[in-house]
Amino acid sequence: MKKNKWIFIIVIVITIAVFGYNYLYKSHRDISSEEASFSIKVEALTNDFKSDENTANAKYLDKTIDVSGNVTAIDIPSSTIIIDNVLSATFKDEIDAKIKENQLITIKGRFIGYDELLEEFKMDQVTLIK
Repeated sequence: MKKNKWIFIIVIVITIAVFGYNYLYKSHRDISSEEASFSIKVEALTNDFKSDENTANAKYLDKTIDVSGNVTAIDIPSSTIIIDNVLSATFKDEIDAKIKENQLITIKGRFIGYDELLEEFKMDQVTLIK
């Protein structure tokens, strides 16, 4: 009887350890393979945040979104572009050489927030759509 009790306890401990490990060490999100929750222009994103910042945060924060706008600055060393002077987008990999300033592009990435101090939107893990 004692042997069965120990086997049962060992099975329970192993089961808890496996579930705990899988909970703590989840695989990372692959934003480029996710389907976008929203497709939006930078102007519409700005309007949403101006009208109600809390609702806009609940809607877009940590979601994969497609954003369209004109490139206003490119920073190759940090793999970052600025779109319509208000969206800072950091690419997952190097910036595509086809991207030029004043070009209309669509990107997909994770929306990480709005910086009130700089009045700037931020995205990361960005990939070029077109």
